[in-house]
Amino acid sequence: MSIRSQIQSNIVRSYLFMAVFIVIVVAVAYVFGNAYGYDDSFIGYAIILSVISSIVSLYFGDSIVLAMSGARPATREDDFDFYTVAENVSMAAGLQLPKLYVIEDMAMNAFATGRDPKHAVVCVTRGLLSKLDRREIEGVVAHELSHVKNYDIRLMAVVAVLVGTIAYASDLFMRNLWWRDRDRDRNDSGIFLIIGIALAIISPLIASLIQLAISRKREYLADASGALITRYPEGLARALEKIAKEPLVMKKASNATAHLFIANPFKNKKSKAWFAGLFDTHPPIAERIKILRSM
Repeated sequence: MSIRSQIQSNIVRSYLFMAVFIVIVVAVAYVFGNAYGYDDSFIGYAIILSVISSIVSLYFGDSIVLAMSGARPATREDDFDFYTVAENVSMAAGLQLPKLYVIEDMAMNAFATGRDPKHAVVCVTRGLLSKLDRREIEGVVAHELSHVKNYDIRLMAVVAVLVGTIAYASDLFMRNLWWRDRDRDRNDSGIFLIIGIALAIISPLIASLIQLAISRKREYLADASGALITRYPEGLARALEKIAKEPLVMKKASNATAHLFIANPFKNKKSKAWFAGLFDTHPPIAERIKILRSM
């Protein structure tokens, strides 16, 4: 599949995920509502919640992520290499310059967010700017701008909201399980209660696995298209080598934003279990470097 077809696929998938998201939330709400003994009007609230969540993810997701990360706007005067590299790479990629932000954290990392190329953000840490040379910064910025150009930022924002909403609904169901109004129970609520408990346990896990699998795939594509923009894959390969050796852990990263970064911000130790890779937010850096150096 070509990069252009991947971009079109991401645009279609974004809207498809929004539709699937609403269907899943309604289905979960139907089961949870019947388990509590409520009538089907409970579904109406779920539809409203899912629509609002989808709109918020598209139009305000970038602001929320930046606030969570403690980022500040970058300037040409204070962040000259970052600003000028972003200008050059944006021009080479055929994109308008995105909003640029810096996180005052000495751990090396970066991410992109937003809803489309006209409303995009690229954010890097102070550690990345101070520890990488200009060609390496160029490789990182090209990678992040590839997420923008490929519409990964929209796709991952929608998926993240899907996972968060399902996790919140499941947690709320389990917390209120023993406090439900039993006088409102219907004769058939028993089977819904059993299904509801199973959904509350399984659905957040399945949603998270889908999110992580999509995230890993998008990283490989961004590496390839970033190298296509700069025509210098070694720059990103060297940057990833340095990031992999970075001993510092980001202070304001969270499970909600970890998948956005160019590398895992938690530096988790690898498990030898066969299923461990399913829970990785990113593909192995060594494999990414190997592919870049084979281009």
